[in-house]
Amino acid sequence: MSADAPADLDPRCKHEAGRLAPVIDPNRCEGKSACVAECPYDVFVVRRRERSELPDLTLLGALKWWAHGGQQAEALRADQCHGCGLCVSACPEGAITLKRV
Repeated sequence: MSADAPADLDPRCKHEAGRLAPVIDPNRCEGKSACVAECPYDVFVVRRRERSELPDLTLLGALKWWAHGGQQAEALRADQCHGCGLCVSACPEGAITLKRV
């Protein structure tokens, strides 16, 4: 970590906030909250999402959404992501990727 890095920067996270953002594939997410538990920056929430919020679900994605009561992760504070990838590793469905902003 550089001398000018913020003191609250988790040592596992190498980037400044806002350089990378998590992208959640709603066809894979089953709302198991592993990303919420793992993220040191409180980027994620799991909540019940309405079917109308997810217009591009495939048939399999819609079945997963229904089976899990509509619970899915959402990156509400994506601008706080430091790109450590802990959420990517933690997600049991492989539903999260990081993209450059």
